[in-house]
Amino acid sequence: MEEKNILVCVTQQKTCKRLILNGYNMIENKEDKLYVIHVVNEKEKFLNKENDGEALEYLFCASKEVGADLTVLRSKNIISTMIDFAKEHNITHIVMGSSVSQETEGQESIRYKLKESLCDVEFVIL
Repeated sequence: MEEKNILVCVTQQKTCKRLILNGYNMIENKEDKLYVIHVVNEKEKFLNKENDGEALEYLFCASKEVGADLTVLRSKNIISTMIDFAKEHNITHIVMGSSVSQETEGQESIRYKLKESLCDVEFVIL
């Protein structure tokens, strides 16, 4: 069986723990690797809301529990940063949440652009 490199894309919300756990459940052998990433637009304030730091710490701990590192990156271009990360780490699967609110509606276009650039990657949308 081929090695899996699973990338879980999270936001600064505690509800993203379910994405991390889903990524973890996709691991089938010790060669499989799990990555968790959060990319922040460098124009936006980081940890802007009162509970953002707490949520990020929670996701950091959730990542550690399943043996993954949480990578937080700042970028002018979120999509190209995610694509570069995926290519650099030979990502085979990307786990993302489905957008349900106006706050995350940009995710639809992010998902489309990621799929366009990462043709060989399997996407799991929860």
